[in-house]
Amino acid sequence: MSDMITKLQFYLQYPFVWYALIVGTLIALCSSLIGVTLVLKRYSFIGDGLSHVAFGAMAVATIFHLADSTIFVMPVTILAAILLLRSGQNAKIKGDAAIAMLSVGALALGYLVLHLFSTSANISGDVCSSLFGSTSILTLSEYDVWLCVVMAIVVIFIFWFFYNRIFAVTFDETFAKATGINADKYNLWIAVMIAIIIVMGMNLVGSLLISALIIFPSLSAMRMFQNFKQVVICSAVISVTCAIFGILISVLYSTPVGATIVAVDMAAFFVSSLIEKMRKR
Repeated sequence: MSDMITKLQFYLQYPFVWYALIVGTLIALCSSLIGVTLVLKRYSFIGDGLSHVAFGAMAVATIFHLADSTIFVMPVTILAAILLLRSGQNAKIKGDAAIAMLSVGALALGYLVLHLFSTSANISGDVCSSLFGSTSILTLSEYDVWLCVVMAIVVIFIFWFFYNRIFAVTFDETFAKATGINADKYNLWIAVMIAIIIVMGMNLVGSLLISALIIFPSLSAMRMFQNFKQVVICSAVISVTCAIFGILISVLYSTPVGATIVAVDMAAFFVSSLIEKMRKR
């Protein structure tokens, strides 16, 4: 135990570990806030679909050698989120089918583009890093950290400022419209927040695992609380705690960052399920 503490103190002397902890904490916090809304609106799978869109967009950005791929990936992902949320009710292709089509199509096109045009000698490694996360979270620059801070502030501000409206749209969109709330506008804000979180989280856990940061903390919190505000707060605490522990475990034992964080989230869900069963008894 003392050896582990000594090793941890050694690593915490380096800025890259603190950068990873700051970014990981912010991504986890933002994911937990919007995750509760997505789970309650039964849009959980939309995060998976959008992450694949972001992967495809990132593949295109890589081919064109963009210095900052976020400039291209972010607008594309936001547009896809808006189209998915708006097509859920009125389109001929319903929401779940549209998400599945977009998810598989973007993933296939992204890999095809990388295979055809990439100049990298290790395409499989690049694809694996994009899908499952990479050690790039441990090589962040100050620019990356500040960019994440700005995007996190945007998400937190939107959620806090429109909290009551998002709450109303989450539980009963029809009633919200009847009371004069512009539900479409707040669905648009939800779509923007989802897209920002997806792009923020790709370097941390990869495009295939980002949905876990959105879903697991929310479901864990719902096992212990029924009140919306309590669920949001508990989800945020669980998500941030799991992210910090996951990153520290990854640094100490050289495990994949994304997979480690998701494993800790799964453990938290298992514990919360046990607590729920004990309370019922």
